[in-house]
Amino acid sequence: MDRLQAMATLVRVVDTGSFSAAARQLNIGQPAISKTIAQLEERLGVRLLTRTTRGLSPTEAGLRFYERAKRSIAEADEAELAARGEGAALTGTLRVSAATTFARLHIVKLLPAFLAAHPGLAIELILDDRVIDLVEEGIDLSLRMGDLADSSATARRLGSSPRAVFGTRAYLDRAGIPAKPADLAEHDVVIYTQGRSGSWAFRRDGTEISVAVGGRLKVSSAEGIRAAVLADMGLTIASHWMFAPELTSGAVCAVLGDWTLDPIDLWAVFPSGRLASAKARAFADLVATGMRSLAA
Repeated sequence: MDRLQAMATLVRVVDTGSFSAAARQLNIGQPAISKTIAQLEERLGVRLLTRTTRGLSPTEAGLRFYERAKRSIAEADEAELAARGEGAALTGTLRVSAATTFARLHIVKLLPAFLAAHPGLAIELILDDRVIDLVEEGIDLSLRMGDLADSSATARRLGSSPRAVFGTRAYLDRAGIPAKPADLAEHDVVIYTQGRSGSWAFRRDGTEISVAVGGRLKVSSAEGIRAAVLADMGLTIASHWMFAPELTSGAVCAVLGDWTLDPIDLWAVFPSGRLASAKARAFADLVATGMRSLAA
């Protein structure tokens, strides 16, 4: 294993906190990870890692090596890309996390052309509505919606979508169309427990009305929200992204159209303390372009 690979291995072990987690992310055996670290320590003549009750942690020398190794790896990637030129193909593996429904509707369809343009690139798409730890999971880029919980994260805004109240025509024919936000209290509302809930602020002509939204059905995934609404079970408050196909076909429509809700932003979030790789930046560009096309 060359020096750059050994440095990358050490960085992954420190980031994940264990040999086994690093081995899973690098798709190699744990003994190979242990051997690489041992050889690196022998060559440098210092102890880089120490075991604690919470796992592995870098020694003082290991921490200095780790910080410089991260920079060296990022600079090597950038140097290689610069040497190849702007149109160079991307290589290696890119690990991307995203919300399940959003990825199914809007991201997966972008992948064929992107992978065709970069035949040396592989993508691992980790789909979960929950916010996951980017460092622990070895994520290069996370697509997140809404407010960012970690203000220290390195993030780039890729797009924005209006929110609205949505329901099927069948449900609205049965229950009636709400004329004002307060009418939502008389309707079945499907609540997304992973997102914003409770009180919603509707605005019109400089006036703001706060409405407490409740419902008999609460769902922890966006895919479940879609299924419930499409089964004519009630209204929901969501982004236009969530029901884009059905809004186009007319199966779902927005109500209370003369009132507005806060829009929702889409962010590309990169692991803190690490330069975004060229492939992560290229993927963020791809998604940003896709979002502009969707809004057009």
